[in-house]
Amino acid sequence: MSSRRSSRGNISEDEINELISKLQALLPSSRRRGSGQASTTKLLKETCSYIKSLHREVDDLSDRLSDLMSTMDQNSPGAEIIRSILRS
Repeated sequence: MSSRRSSRGNISEDEINELISKLQALLPSSRRRGSGQASTTKLLKETCSYIKSLHREVDDLSDRLSDLMSTMDQNSPGAEIIRSILRS
């Protein structure tokens, strides 16, 4: 194992490799591919794409929730349940 320090900080090459492996395990597309190593560049591009898709999904769900709340009676039990979930 290499304990060489990178010139960009105090993170070793081994630590970077470990972080890359952990990142790869978090991505759904990487899980489907199996445990094969992807290039770091490709992995970072996939990560950015996945984060963007999560942002779009959050925005869509937020819009749908806003639409739902605007059509509900604000004093209804359903509206209170939604408010209590949002406070959690």
